[in-house]
Amino acid sequence: MNIFVCISHVPDSTTKIKVGPSGKEIDEEGVTFILNPYDEYAVEAALQMKEKHEGEVTAVCVGDDAVKETIRKALAMGVDKGLLIKAERTRDSFGIAQAIAGAIRDKSPDVIFCGKQSIDYDSCQVAGMLGEILGMPSVSAIVGLEMNGDGSVTLERDIEGGQEISTTKLPAVLSTDKGLNEPRYPKLQGIMAAKRKPIEEIEAPPYENRVRVLDMRMPPAKDAGKIVGEGVEAVPELVKLLHEEAKVI
Repeated sequence: MNIFVCISHVPDSTTKIKVGPSGKEIDEEGVTFILNPYDEYAVEAALQMKEKHEGEVTAVCVGDDAVKETIRKALAMGVDKGLLIKAERTRDSFGIAQAIAGAIRDKSPDVIFCGKQSIDYDSCQVAGMLGEILGMPSVSAIVGLEMNGDGSVTLERDIEGGQEISTTKLPAVLSTDKGLNEPRYPKLQGIMAAKRKPIEEIEAPPYENRVRVLDMRMPPAKDAGKIVGEGVEAVPELVKLLHEEAKVI
């Protein structure tokens, strides 16, 4: 099987983020970047499919040279090779989907895995757009996956109040959610092997964003807490403040 997994280079959620001088992007100085956590489930799903049905797994990432570090993390997990689509990292979701589609359309993918969203912009759009551009069925946020003998896959999604079971033929675009699997940790042997695995580089065609960031702001600081007293005697004052100041009752 020819398996592709799309990955993102995102700031670590534990990193302190500051808005850059332009007011439209983050200041990357001192920021640690990681493999997007939802993409780890996609990488693991791709590797499990390869192990059961044989084939090759390629990790695809859009960005500049800095994202090679994240591609290497996927290679250390067991991915066979990387594909870096060189482009500015400020592309919107459609621009990223278009760049990936253009790069892999002629490579005859059997299945394309994506994380359901990236933890930086949380748009949840790339997988669906990628399926539409490539003319493939797409199923989002899967938490269950089973290959069938007729070349189809049975998929499970969590929905409000229950689960949704669906089937589709391959090739398809599948986005992964937490609960699908437990991503493996790279072993020392895999980390060393990742340094020797190939990363193909291609240039993405020019693209003009359809969505522009107008402004980026940090959330306002929270007000200091207030102690109104102790015991049951404080309840009337607490209720009054919740009603008149906090306006939650």
